[in-house]
Amino acid sequence: MFAPPEVIQAEVFASLPDEFRRVNVVAPWAAVRRGGKPIHSFLEGPSFDRAGNLYVTDIPYGRVFRITPAGKFELVTEYDGEPNGLKIHKDGRGFITDYKNGIVELDLKTGATRPALERRYSERFKGVNDLFFAANGDMYFTDQGRTGHQDPTGGVYRWSADGRLHCLFSRGCNPNGLVTNADESVLFVAMTNANAVWHMTLMPNDDVTAVGTFIQLSGGGGPDGLALTEDGGLVVAHARMGVVWVFDALGRPCWQVNTAASDFVTNIAFGGPDRKTLYITDSAAGLVQRARLPVAGRAMFSHQ
Repeated sequence: MFAPPEVIQAEVFASLPDEFRRVNVVAPWAAVRRGGKPIHSFLEGPSFDRAGNLYVTDIPYGRVFRITPAGKFELVTEYDGEPNGLKIHKDGRGFITDYKNGIVELDLKTGATRPALERRYSERFKGVNDLFFAANGDMYFTDQGRTGHQDPTGGVYRWSADGRLHCLFSRGCNPNGLVTNADESVLFVAMTNANAVWHMTLMPNDDVTAVGTFIQLSGGGGPDGLALTEDGGLVVAHARMGVVWVFDALGRPCWQVNTAASDFVTNIAFGGPDRKTLYITDSAAGLVQRARLPVAGRAMFSHQ
């Protein structure tokens, strides 16, 4: 039998200031995704720059914030969009998976945005969700929309560094966060509405094969953001469970990070000088939490 995972308690790192919290506003995104209830914010997409600043998105209000190492929120931009995932290219550009606009490029200094990839052929995406850069600069991203067991047509794409776009998989059950394994031969994808993380073997001809279930979860709302540890383990934010799971490279549970506020934790990023501090977006509470882990996170493309 496996030993139960060791429990680690997270703490609040930074809270969205009242000046940025919308009161009694029902954004179009929230009208569908939150049952028409007012929503103050919905933080997502944590990503660090080389100076140690943490960037997060705010989906319903088209905002991106910078959080300093001291925990101070600064508004980077507010635009007509629904930004979700955010990753930083090693050349300093920010890229956003925007549910409304496709892939959007962000100038982190000026806050200017521009469309980077709006369509595949002549068709718009269902609603892109999260992204990940491979070591060679290829971008992997998910096209989630409102797919699920009733409509398992969510997409997983690779946008190569030389500009080629290829649909790797088009039968996903609400594909969400994604990350490759250590040698980038396998792509892990959180299938939120299947409450599972799937693995996809990446082939040289742009195909995937041997697609299967790597981790099966239960309860909550399903897996959301993913990250990889330096030793090849997988970190999974379990939305509506209030937990982040840390698995080893074989998929065995090692640590259970319990969060400190709401149960709606959505995404994760490793930070700190040793990359052993895990930062967690608590979307329902408008917070970023953090926890110290015994293992470091893998260095991101932005820091290579």
